Amino acid sequence: MADTLTVLSLLLVAGAATAAVLNRDPARQAILLSLLGLGLALLFTVLQAPDVGLSQLAVGSAVTPLMILLTVRKVRRRRGRDQ
Repeated sequence: MADTLTVLSLLLVAGAATAAVLNRDPARQAILLSLLGLGLALLFTVLQAPDVGLSQLAVGSAVTPLMILLTVRKVRRRRGRDQ
């Protein structure tokens, strides 16, 4: 069972990372980065590192994408005012 979860979480991580790299929109990249962080948190938990998994869950799938989305929003607002 643990091997199946490891393979599934590795596939999720590889798919989310590939999708984030291939995507051109920063807002979508932030959402995919959140999915990648969630997959990494799952992978760390399956590999018996729950403390690292919790840290990844908080930072990688919540805080960092939120900061990126707020930055993209602010840049788009300024760009709209300048034109």
